[in-house]
Amino acid sequence: MTLSLSILLIVASILMIVLVLLHKGKGSGLSDLFGGGISSTYGGSSVVEKNLDRITIVVGGVWFATVVALSLLLK
Repeated sequence: MTLSLSILLIVASILMIVLVLLHKGKGSGLSDLFGGGISSTYGGSSVVEKNLDRITIVVGGVWFATVVALSLLLK
């Protein structure tokens, strides 16, 4: 159980880093590298940005739950 939670925590951590880097910042970020600059010219937040926000929140919740579960198991 501890091994599977540790692997899930590593995967969630890597996903969280990638997702945060994909978000549009005040300047040009990595999201412009993958076509985020094109959608920003249409004004407002696009569907892609909203979905990216939702996915980031879900991955953050999984990350938090995994940290809590591991701390309870290793206690």
